[in-house]
Amino acid sequence: MPVTLLNPDGMMKPEMYHQVSIATGTRQVHIAGQVAYDAEGKLVARGDLAGQVAQSLRNVGIALAAAGATFSDVVRLRFYVVGWKPEQLSAFGAGVQQVAQELKFVPAPASLIGVSVLFEPDILVEVEATAVLP
Repeated sequence: MPVTLLNPDGMMKPEMYHQVSIATGTRQVHIAGQVAYDAEGKLVARGDLAGQVAQSLRNVGIALAAAGATFSDVVRLRFYVVGWKPEQLSAFGAGVQQVAQELKFVPAPASLIGVSVLFEPDILVEVEATAVLP
């Protein structure tokens, strides 16, 4: 099954890593874990869970668009949150709601997974997405 790998414009472009893979045939789109980096690789909303959730979802939206998809094509989201505690739900939900309103979508089924650490100390959340296109 052929796979196209890309780093879309508007997102950080790591040298040895691709943000998006597109599998042909069934037209599945798998978005790598997105964090709160801007296109220059600078962290957005340091120390702010809601802000990092929002920026991470915006990055998922950029990646989906580069693959010809939108959030309406997303069949699964996975959120990894550092040091998750139930009292963080309000801030987490605020970040999701902000971007859902901005981009006018209803979030797909999702998992929220608490983790002890992500790859950098100031990263609070990482979001993965899977989309299916007709």
